[in-house]
Amino acid sequence: MLIFIFIMIDFSENSDNFADHGAEMSEIINNYYLNFIPEMIRLVLPVAVFVACLFLTGQLSDRLEITALKAAGVSLYRLIVPYMVFSVICALSISLLDAFVIPRSNAERIDFEERYLQNKTERIDQSDIYRQPSPNTKLQVNYFDKKQQIAYRIRIIEFSNEKITRTTTATRMAWVDSTQSWRLENLTELVFTDKGYQQNRISRRDTVLNTLPRDLARTTSDIYQLTYPEAIDYIASIERSGAGGIEIPKVQFFGRLAYPFSIIVVNIVGFAFASVRRRGGKGAYLAAGLTISFLYLAFMKIIEPFGYYGALSPELAATLPHIFFFLIGIGLLIEAKK
Repeated sequence: MLIFIFIMIDFSENSDNFADHGAEMSEIINNYYLNFIPEMIRLVLPVAVFVACLFLTGQLSDRLEITALKAAGVSLYRLIVPYMVFSVICALSISLLDAFVIPRSNAERIDFEERYLQNKTERIDQSDIYRQPSPNTKLQVNYFDKKQQIAYRIRIIEFSNEKITRTTTATRMAWVDSTQSWRLENLTELVFTDKGYQQNRISRRDTVLNTLPRDLARTTSDIYQLTYPEAIDYIASIERSGAGGIEIPKVQFFGRLAYPFSIIVVNIVGFAFASVRRRGGKGAYLAAGLTISFLYLAFMKIIEPFGYYGALSPELAATLPHIFFFLIGIGLLIEAKK
């Protein structure tokens, strides 16, 4: 139901864009929504499990079945074991999907968004892109076309012992897949010596730089299109290229790793909260579930920018909300009547 509601809301918001950009219904369904469902499952599963936990445990509590179990000598710690087994299975399943399946679906969906919903994807680097392919080389790109894999107005500076030894400017630089290298066009090269400099003009030259096209066209959604091994390589590649904003993909990646743990956390919180009989019946449990889910999500979104800008380490920014609510769940479980 949550997924169905999400699709209906998303379609109502984007139907005008679909029509304006000429998207066919078959593309909308096959390339967008079918590829969006795996990501939606990952996002809504903790909420669905949490609400199910509240309803099930609340029913047991309202019918005094938990009281009968405790009277028979079964503690809450023993009763929560099946919940934890189920939570771990769900967490491992989501982790495996997120590691290898969901990124492929996200890549196709985001490609659709770039064609028909151009405001969806946010570029991290727009213009005047600076990279450091090697310790003694600086690269400046005025603009990079991600689709064509062509960079315009290039400047490469090479130096040694804090002295510039060579500068190369070019009108464009295109990526060649067959050779995995860059092809510079209309080059002007200045070679500096102690006596002066020598100027050379070259129409075309292939060169190997420790910079890939993806290093020049980063977006906020890149991490979500990569499997775990690819994401690790992607972050290492950004660090090698000397690009700024490395904290953003790190927070996103560690957030992906920690997200399945939220299923375990919400089950502990939900069980501890609903195991105590309360007034209000199902309505009280549903209201509590929505409130706690909102606070959990809000805390995650509030903490993330602190990791983006270096106030917190990426690892801490990604895991702090889960640790905080885990401790709350443990505290509620300890305080519950055994």
